[in-house]
Amino acid sequence: MPEIITIGEILVEIMREEVDVPLNKTSTFVGPYPSGAPAIFADAVARLNHSSGIIGGIGRDEFGERVLNRLEKDGVDTSRVLESEDLSTGVAFVTYFSDGSRKFIYHMDNSAAGIVDAHDVDRDYFEGANAVHINGSSLMMGKKMREACYRVVKIADDENIRVSFDPNIRPELGDLKRTREIVSPLFESAELVTPSIEEIRWVTGDENEEEAAENLLEDGIQIVAIKKGGEGCAIYTKEKILKVPSFDVKEVDPTGAGDAFSAAMIVGMTEGMSLEKLGRFANAVGGMAVTKRGPMEGLARRKKIEGMIGA
Repeated sequence: MPEIITIGEILVEIMREEVDVPLNKTSTFVGPYPSGAPAIFADAVARLNHSSGIIGGIGRDEFGERVLNRLEKDGVDTSRVLESEDLSTGVAFVTYFSDGSRKFIYHMDNSAAGIVDAHDVDRDYFEGANAVHINGSSLMMGKKMREACYRVVKIADDENIRVSFDPNIRPELGDLKRTREIVSPLFESAELVTPSIEEIRWVTGDENEEEAAENLLEDGIQIVAIKKGGEGCAIYTKEKILKVPSFDVKEVDPTGAGDAFSAAMIVGMTEGMSLEKLGRFANAVGGMAVTKRGPMEGLARRKKIEGMIGA
């Protein structure tokens, strides 16, 4: 059985070829690229030489085949990926702007991305697992998927399996006030949380980064790793605050970098890395993820990452 397990949306991403072209304008798209935050996470874990598995859903179509083939090629266990005859694979359209922002349009409602429910999560699959990872975006996929995610966390709590949580808040997927209510239970179980600076401020209501992190640590979370993009990351524990600079890479496509960062964090924790090495390791993995077009295309193998950090 997989060592590190995630659950949630599996989809393809189709993106603008040029920047600064709104989605309501006629222009060129490229893709489909395998995507979905949980799928990116699982693929990154596998490329870092740890066994991973994903629970999710796809349509029995070419888009679903595209993602499934990629995951299986990289060694992700897809035995718990459901295939729907009636619903198509989820799709995200994205455009990027020169100021670093991006805009998504999701075709997820009535797609196979949310077909998993709690009954599809069997406890036996978690035998031998030492970590599970949940994304906030998955919790917003609808009631069925949300209850499935909660069941994964319940099993992890029962079996003393580490829980990692990335808030991964997408305004396009739901009302932010409702989102806060939905993601709140995850902070009660998570040992590791990997928010962006905007997400931690939004979740805690604190504009001050350190105060926001301290509030989460007081709730029982052991490590708060704040993703800061080109500035690197900040890692907070009750004993230490560590600011880790980023690596100098050329950004081509930032989508998936946060998921790669989260994957590296949980892999490093599983291996017992020091906080200092953990931060550099996660920054290297997240940094490499932005160097190619497509959410999974920049995910690097372990050997390349170790060369970057001098391991």
